[in-house]
Amino acid sequence: MLAALTGLGLSTAAGLNAYIPLLVVGVLANLTDAVKLPDGYAWLSNWGVLAVIAVLLVAEMVLDKVPAVDTVNDMIQTVVRPASGGVVFSATSAAAELDHSTWMAENPWAGWVLGIVLALAVHALKAAARPVINAGTAGVGAPVVSTVEDAGSLGMSLAAVFAPVLALVGVLLFGLFAWWGIRKARRVRARRRAARASSAGLASPGPASSPGVTGSPPRG
Repeated sequence: MLAALTGLGLSTAAGLNAYIPLLVVGVLANLTDAVKLPDGYAWLSNWGVLAVIAVLLVAEMVLDKVPAVDTVNDMIQTVVRPASGGVVFSATSAAAELDHSTWMAENPWAGWVLGIVLALAVHALKAAARPVINAGTAGVGAPVVSTVEDAGSLGMSLAAVFAPVLALVGVLLFGLFAWWGIRKARRVRARRRAARASSAGLASPGPASSPGVTGSPPRG
């Protein structure tokens, strides 16, 4: 069960930021015994590969904090984040040890599918919420929310490896935060629309009066 939570946490983290869980898994595989990469995943612990992932992470962190640009970035990441979720799920012992199932060990593709589906679900929620938050906060919320997402991805990745039970708590908290953010942004948006409609109603001129007929002055 703990292995399943590890996969859940890492895949969820990938849905928020594709590169943070990859770096966490790769670095920990190099420096600790907490992560043991299965056959075929040695590339993930290569320092050259990790350096490239780090550069991509910096670019992602910058682009995701710029309003409008973050939406374009989310469109690109629709492929990257689910793929990352599949990698980090399969690169850990989660896939092979899920419910101690020998079937999972004999069918490694299942780990990819689970990781992709989880990361894609989180990414879809993130991508749908961001335009609403940007519009509701006039773009001010973009860097704030993005920073929270990055911190959440890092915390979720570490929790998934060292304290898998906390990963489940993190998933629930993310869901609540996303729901609250969308509701708040929609309310702000509705208030602004109502205010604009009210201002437009007050500023619009009244119906033009029909011109009168000017007659000649009466003769005395």
